[in-house]
Amino acid sequence: MRIFHISDIHFGLVDERALDWVRECISLEQPDAVAITGDLTMRARHREYQAANAWIADLDVPVTVNIGNHDMPYFNLIERFAAPYRRYHAIQSMVESEVNLPGLVIVPLKTTARAQWRLNWSKGWITQQALSETLDRIDSLPEGTSVLVSAHHPLVETGTRGTALTRGGARALEQLARRKVLAVLSGHVHDPFDLIEQTAAGPVRMIGAGTLSRRLRSTPPSFNEITIVQGKITVEARNLSQVATPDMQIDDVPNDALPPRSAEEPVSAVATVPQVDPPVH
Repeated sequence: MRIFHISDIHFGLVDERALDWVRECISLEQPDAVAITGDLTMRARHREYQAANAWIADLDVPVTVNIGNHDMPYFNLIERFAAPYRRYHAIQSMVESEVNLPGLVIVPLKTTARAQWRLNWSKGWITQQALSETLDRIDSLPEGTSVLVSAHHPLVETGTRGTALTRGGARALEQLARRKVLAVLSGHVHDPFDLIEQTAAGPVRMIGAGTLSRRLRSTPPSFNEITIVQGKITVEARNLSQVATPDMQIDDVPNDALPPRSAEEPVSAVATVPQVDPPVH
């Protein structure tokens, strides 16, 4: 089973060459599914959504789409709070949807919010409601079903230059560990990673995709090819620059690079060179 994991396309600042390459890969190789972990647009403008809707709707494979912080309306606060997802139009059915494959289900976890009690709304926040909805979906699956969880923000820090600072992430990761999910797929930080995070309930694999935009950080535009054989996952970070996958991913994450977010939610792995996204107002 093969899944193409794409993230942070950012229509409005997309890398057209990379986007054409990925579309050709999907068309020729026909993966079993495509998981797009958020940030389809740059500023959630109508023209950016029109381009995103057209590109995604044209993919002839099952697709699930997470909501990224850049996909919430920036310039229309009424729409941001009253109808933040109406611009998805043609791909509404794919947004935060499950993808059911033989013996495997991709289950979404929402990490974005209309507003937060902090100035930088671009960072992650997993509310109790969002977590409960995801856990209920997982718990309702037939026994023995393998699960991948898709989210926009990494649930805890991963050592990349970009940070997620996801509130409620450590709590969510522990609950997912109790349910033995195969991995959590995410984006947001614009660099690929593949890590094992230890929790009180056991280890969880965290897999991050890079970007297909011109908003580069440490690595060229890329996407992940995830192959699953008998419950074993292999990940290849594919890119046009022919950089080897190990060279695109971080090797180790110090556990004391930044102080914990709170006494209730310690950070076990955080970025060594923080780079803060501009706040969303």
